[in-house]
Amino acid sequence: MERNERRASRGRGARAALALAATAALAVGCEVVGPDGPSSGSAASGGPASDGRAVSPLKNPDGTKPGLAPLTAEADRAEARRLIERLATKGRGPRTGYERDEFGHAWMDTADGVPLARNGCDTRNDLLHRDGQDLRFRSGSDCVVVSLTLHDPYTGRTIEWRKAEAAEVQIDHVVPLSYSWQMGSSRWPESKRRQLANDVLNLLPVEGRANSAKSDSGPASWLPPNKAVRCSYAVRFAQVALKYGIPVTAPDKSMMLVQCGG
Repeated sequence: MERNERRASRGRGARAALALAATAALAVGCEVVGPDGPSSGSAASGGPASDGRAVSPLKNPDGTKPGLAPLTAEADRAEARRLIERLATKGRGPRTGYERDEFGHAWMDTADGVPLARNGCDTRNDLLHRDGQDLRFRSGSDCVVVSLTLHDPYTGRTIEWRKAEAAEVQIDHVVPLSYSWQMGSSRWPESKRRQLANDVLNLLPVEGRANSAKSDSGPASWLPPNKAVRCSYAVRFAQVALKYGIPVTAPDKSMMLVQCGG
């Protein structure tokens, strides 16, 4: 997760298509909320929040569908372990030279090679469209979200978010950009780093405090407080790492396997 990341609107026709996809449980849309202040009206649910739309990461390999549904069936958890076993491991290198700008400005709509690029709406608003419900938009815009209801997979809370008090919801990089830098993305061309930073597979709108607590940790150091999604989180981390050829540390891989019953 990358808390200290800057956030960067789109046309009406493009958003209408995304809205239809969202109602069909397709992931389309986004709006990142950063360090602007806490959202009002957030309420903790009695258990893990679920809107019935969250999709298993195993059935969402491109990240275009919403949420992070728990993996409870043993067949799914076995598939998850097989996926995680494919990860290469190495030690975490130094953070020397890391800057958020090395991954392009946040949140660009022009990072080619990833879903939803160049749709007229920036990445953060694309994500809020994808995962949020009861969306309201800025007057005259069908891109900029000013309020929504979010079922946060990391904490199990339902958050009523308002843009005027923004920090309650932030966009998490599942594989943190700093982590990727230390594991080899420092040697990538900038175009590939821009893809990683804006790829919806690697991005989840979540509670701001959880995002801040995670910082640039790998799974051995931080896992979602909501235990029900920890295997799903491990799968999503592995999906991103495998897609981009990012190794993980041996402790991170071990912890990911444990979360899925390994």
